[in-house]
Amino acid sequence: MADRAAKDALFEALASVAKALGNGHRAEIIDVLAQGERSVDDLSDEIGQSVANTSHHLRSLARAGVLTTRRDGTRVFYRLTSERVAELWAAMRDVAAAHVADLDHLARAYLGASDGVEEISRDELAQRLRAGDVIVLDVRPSAEYNAGHVLGARSIPITELRRQVRALPRDADIVAYCRGPYCVYANDAVKQLRKRGFTARRLQDGYPEWQRDGLPVASGQ
Repeated sequence: MADRAAKDALFEALASVAKALGNGHRAEIIDVLAQGERSVDDLSDEIGQSVANTSHHLRSLARAGVLTTRRDGTRVFYRLTSERVAELWAAMRDVAAAHVADLDHLARAYLGASDGVEEISRDELAQRLRAGDVIVLDVRPSAEYNAGHVLGARSIPITELRRQVRALPRDADIVAYCRGPYCVYANDAVKQLRKRGFTARRLQDGYPEWQRDGLPVASGQ
């Protein structure tokens, strides 16, 4: 019969990934890094934590094997070890959406009222892009756009939308997207655009889901 202590050690090792992800800030880090690699300073700003706290979370995730690093001069950049990590995060998020009580309420409290924010599916958007009758806006930070984006999308970070909105054709059908279903940037973009008289919707989820679906993507500016 197999040794009980050895089996316990095995399952503890298997559970180490779940333990590493068992923190809201670390989950948010995984959500950001699913868009592409980021520096410690960038991640610190993104999750609203000090560089020291962010580094602590990153070390915990790296020890669990879900992150890897590269150095560029004095800067250290973190990225997901593999696409499987992004798939794991998406699965955890979907299970939580289906089974965690009050998650819908929490999402509404963060994303705001959904009035006027219509969604479009990935398949429909892909068809519209092939037909060339839609303008797609990537409203994530430019670093994430450069790391990878929907083929044909324009980069207008949400912080730049108010300034650049006049350059958009008034008769266009616009679709905005960001990081995923719980990313507020796309909702904010749609609300701003509709307030100014544009026809606008948001992608039902975000870039990582589009990429995993095998739909056309590009990188760089």
